[in-house]
Amino acid sequence: MTQGLVDVYSTHDTPYAWELNIWYHTLNAGYRTRISGETDFPCIYGERVGLGRSYVRQAKLDYDDWVRGLKEGRNYTSDGKSHLIDYRVNGIEMGSGKDVTLGSAGTVKVTAKVAAFLETEPVEAIRKLRYDQKPYWDVERARVGNTRKVPVEVIVNGVAVARKEIVADGVLRDVSFDVKVDRGSWVALRILPSSHTNPVWVT
Repeated sequence: MTQGLVDVYSTHDTPYAWELNIWYHTLNAGYRTRISGETDFPCIYGERVGLGRSYVRQAKLDYDDWVRGLKEGRNYTSDGKSHLIDYRVNGIEMGSGKDVTLGSAGTVKVTAKVAAFLETEPVEAIRKLRYDQKPYWDVERARVGNTRKVPVEVIVNGVAVARKEIVADGVLRDVSFDVKVDRGSWVALRILPSSHTNPVWVT
């Protein structure tokens, strides 16, 4: 971020493996690029807007604050069928402008309120698609087997280091993880490929 500008990497309009690969590499190179949702209507998707969404924690309900929220990383991106709310590392809220500071390698506590919704029966029309076929991001792709569960993962420097499964019944649940960090890192939360937070940095 320089001269009041911000780089935002858009997701949800091309295959998630492509999008996250380049974003994770960018973060690992030291750039604090934010993630956002995008529809790219009517170019890639001609049906409607709102396929890739940015849910921003707002200080006040207006457009200018929404844009500032994207710039500051106060948002997570989602297909609208899963949610990663109040994401924090050691109590530091995503997009607060603060890093978690450790004196040496140690353990951090990752917390969030998480919800997802799946129909009781799997949607086979989506499950049989390759990752590079639309819809690229959909909570149905996260379904664990034939259950109604999805995995919530902690990502450290692009690697999934912890995982818990939640029932995707639309109920908001508290989740927490204790995660070892052995060097300066970025830490994020995801339900792949449905939703993803911006990082909290640990220095």
